[in-house]
Amino acid sequence: MALDEKLLDILVCPQDRGALLLIGDEYLYNPRLRRAYRIDDGIPVLLIDEAVEITDDAEHQRMLDRASGEAG
Repeated sequence: MALDEKLLDILVCPQDRGALLLIGDEYLYNPRLRRAYRIDDGIPVLLIDEAVEITDDAEHQRMLDRASGEAG
């Protein structure tokens, strides 16, 4: 289930209040903090405690590539 564009425009990271990148229909990603918030059945789970921290530089780059529409 895809997220609505209007919803994406207003969603922000709960920690730094910055914009999030949509990664497929799986995650909303904050590249500044390297945190990925999962999307369950079309519903973003924007809980800091449940975010996945991306510490690996290659994985971070894959997330950015996927957000820009490249294969990854």
